[in-house]
Amino acid sequence: MAAARVLLLLSGRAESPSFAQSVCGLLGAGPGLGPWPTHCGLKRGRLVLSDGPFPGSSARLPLQRPPFCPFAALDQQLRTPGAELPSNRGVDLGVAVLLQSSDQSVLLTRRTRTLSVSPNVWVPPGGHVGLDEELLDGGLRELQEETGLQLPHGQFSWVPLGLWESAYPPRLSWGLPRYHHIILYLLVVSWESQQQLQARIQPNPSEVSAFMWLGPEIAAAVAAAEDGTETLTHLPRDLPPSVLTVELGEDERARPLDLPTSTLLRTTPTTAEGNERVSAGTKFALRLWLQHLGR
Repeated sequence: MAAARVLLLLSGRAESPSFAQSVCGLLGAGPGLGPWPTHCGLKRGRLVLSDGPFPGSSARLPLQRPPFCPFAALDQQLRTPGAELPSNRGVDLGVAVLLQSSDQSVLLTRRTRTLSVSPNVWVPPGGHVGLDEELLDGGLRELQEETGLQLPHGQFSWVPLGLWESAYPPRLSWGLPRYHHIILYLLVVSWESQQQLQARIQPNPSEVSAFMWLGPEIAAAVAAAEDGTETLTHLPRDLPPSVLTVELGEDERARPLDLPTSTLLRTTPTTAEGNERVSAGTKFALRLWLQHLGR
């Protein structure tokens, strides 16, 4: 088995959860939607989680999973005969950067249609953390690899926002999960404006097909579009009918595109479709960002 990336302190002992176990469940999550306050040790290439304080814990963050989390469902039902989940893997660690400009908008990117995981879905830049990599360094590396943005040293601040238990496929109705991650969302606040940052964005076409900036009003509507409910058929009052995005064409040239705001309010479908939408974890991160702005 590869080196454990996510460790849990259970009854005072550090344990690596198996691929099929719900991390939220192991940490005592109840039947509600959460989030559940979780004590964290943010170490090089590794995340230690506990439901109580422990020596070396550096943050207390909200941990949440979607209401349709397949690992929570697998905890409560008999496995289908013949169905197999990976037995030689644990839970992997990912980091995502919610980049905020100085004029209070955040950057989201749309994953390309050709990716094997979450194609055509809007998310913040992010990915896997290297085993010997600091979590912030991993997030900034992924930001640069996906968008070309390299933030000048000393011209940004950052804070961990929260943790999301992620599965792909995201629902059992799509099939058994093949990936299991804990995603750490980091808020990185740049001293530069949206216009200054956008002038330097060079999307990586193998990973990113479009990008956009969301202000608090639209972000609040997106965050309120809870998964497990129907997509809103009528936009909330005062929301614009579309959001300006920048899309890469087949020639990989960037062009402006007015994306219908209703697209951003779609929820995770019950069947495996490639519909463009914002991921459930991203909605969670946007809610945390808005709470941070409110403080």
